[in-house]
Amino acid sequence: MTVDYINNEKQKGKPLLVADHLYKYYGDFPAVNDVSFRIDYGEIIGLVGDNGAGKSTLLKLLAGYHKPDKGSLYFKGEKVNFKSPYDARISGIEIVYQDLALISTMPIYRNIYLSFEKKKGIFLDKKRMKQESEKFLKSLGIKVDPDKLAGELSGGQRQLVAIARALMFNASLILLDEPTSALSVYEANEVLNFVKRVINETYKDNASAIIVSHNIYHVYSIATRILVMDQGKLVLDVKRGDMGPTEMEEYIVKITRERAVH
Repeated sequence: MTVDYINNEKQKGKPLLVADHLYKYYGDFPAVNDVSFRIDYGEIIGLVGDNGAGKSTLLKLLAGYHKPDKGSLYFKGEKVNFKSPYDARISGIEIVYQDLALISTMPIYRNIYLSFEKKKGIFLDKKRMKQESEKFLKSLGIKVDPDKLAGELSGGQRQLVAIARALMFNASLILLDEPTSALSVYEANEVLNFVKRVINETYKDNASAIIVSHNIYHVYSIATRILVMDQGKLVLDVKRGDMGPTEMEEYIVKITRERAVH
């Protein structure tokens, strides 16, 4: 993928995000090694690979936690240089972590408005934040009391609220880092179906998601495309249906074994 390719795509219809030859080094080790891909509006991307493949580091580049050592990012047709996660967030990229999604000791409405608090004079407008939080959550089919502490929610509910928070503040690209790893089978399906519904229906053609997971079967169930990383490189980019989940799992095992032999 080259800059000329990016410019040509702008004329045809802008992709949501383009990563162009991204590198990130930890010392001499390239945790992200010459990675290029694009994401269009309305896509759900599964990002998979073995431990140490570079998945989480790539997500942190997209979310502004790290700056690329080389390469460029283009978001909504413009080149971006995020200096912090806040920069990425106000631009429309939100990352949701499994364990750090919400602050347990805060009520749900305060979590939703964290860093975007509504005020009446010098005081927090708690009433307005509660009302707007409850209304928005209900619009997405999430029925929880906004006064409830986040720590009282189940793991699945925490993920749903965290994703809703991102959408409430106009995130166009939601990055989900292992969203189902600590959930029951039922809760995992609930979260995955929620992501599929909001991307494909509620926010159709206006938002996309990247889901990092060790469970290929989870991401395969809702993804439009699967990206496979190995040792910092993007080694496979396929549409769902072009390769089944078992075949994909065997591919990852194969490249891991080949690397171990050499």
